[in-house]
Amino acid sequence: MAGISNTESLKPIYLDNNASTPVAPEVFQEMLPFLQQHYGNPSSSHWAAASLQETIEMARSRIASAIGAATREVIFTSGGTEANNHALKGVYFASRHRGSHIITTTIEHPAILNPCSFLETLGAEVTYVPVDGLGRVSPEAVERAIRNDTILISVMHANSEVGTIQPIGEIARIAKRYGILVHTDAAQSFGKIPVHVDELGVDLLSIAGHKLYAPKGVGALYVRNGTEISPFVHGAGHESGRRAGTENVPYLVALGKAAELAAEKVNDPAVRVLRDALKDGLQAVFGHRVQFNGDPTLNLPNTLNVSFLGMNGQQILNQFPEIAASTGSACHSGSTSLSPVLRAMGISEYEGLGAIRFSLGRYTTREEIETVVALFAERLPST
Repeated sequence: MAGISNTESLKPIYLDNNASTPVAPEVFQEMLPFLQQHYGNPSSSHWAAASLQETIEMARSRIASAIGAATREVIFTSGGTEANNHALKGVYFASRHRGSHIITTTIEHPAILNPCSFLETLGAEVTYVPVDGLGRVSPEAVERAIRNDTILISVMHANSEVGTIQPIGEIARIAKRYGILVHTDAAQSFGKIPVHVDELGVDLLSIAGHKLYAPKGVGALYVRNGTEISPFVHGAGHESGRRAGTENVPYLVALGKAAELAAEKVNDPAVRVLRDALKDGLQAVFGHRVQFNGDPTLNLPNTLNVSFLGMNGQQILNQFPEIAASTGSACHSGSTSLSPVLRAMGISEYEGLGAIRFSLGRYTTREEIETVVALFAERLPST
């Protein structure tokens, strides 16, 4: 490995796929004609709009098939944030006659926590259930939080920072006994682990395109047939009156193709093998100087959250300009304070301030993983 620190000879290494994935070549090729040739408004009746509605429904069908849903149960959105907002606010406004209590967890993405805070200003009451030291919420704790006026339980399928997978199926079975709707944010899980709405038992599920090898700015919300939910965006009658706005056809096509690819590749063990190789390599170099955060078994196959004890994660990454990784969630990557997720897990500042999240992707190679381990061994003190 002599001379590996010569950054001019090193190619950039991207290990921040939980923040955003590259657009898959197959996805780009499929959306390209709808940027160049088929540019009409799908609501128009002339030649430039011919077959565009059929194209949109094909994309919707691909997503529905990938998650085991009916085509009519998929609403297109501008991304995971809008899907989460629609789920929370849509259920709240449609269900205020039954109650105003929502249950979520302390480690949700801001796209859940901030809408919950907003709804609290309108009269909603929100219970934030804590998690354990592995970042996992207890179904029993969720059940204890249920009240007579609870209308919705929203728990993420998998955490973006530490990769811990939540017991959504167990939570949904509890909720069903009480007649409560369940939403899960599957932005990080869809495409990495199996996501099937009936197996999970959820009534609403959010998807984000840019976590899935599709472009930024497109997503979807699954809404189980019969679920009461108010429209989030008001205007013309797009999406069967559920979400107004002229359809972004190229991006919908992209999301449909990305979902189809995700269903085909979801059980590929290659990423987990590389993730484990990275973990083993860092453990071999640093030993007791590193700590791995999150559930060691029930985790996303691509995610490794590692604390370099007594150090600062951002200062560490500053020494590796050729490596793209993050210090916790991308939304807070410039912060030097302890990640809210790690804090909620009970991790101390000594342990958590040195946390770095490596998130591998479909195009990560073994050579890149070996290079990262070698660079860390060369540039960071191991004792």
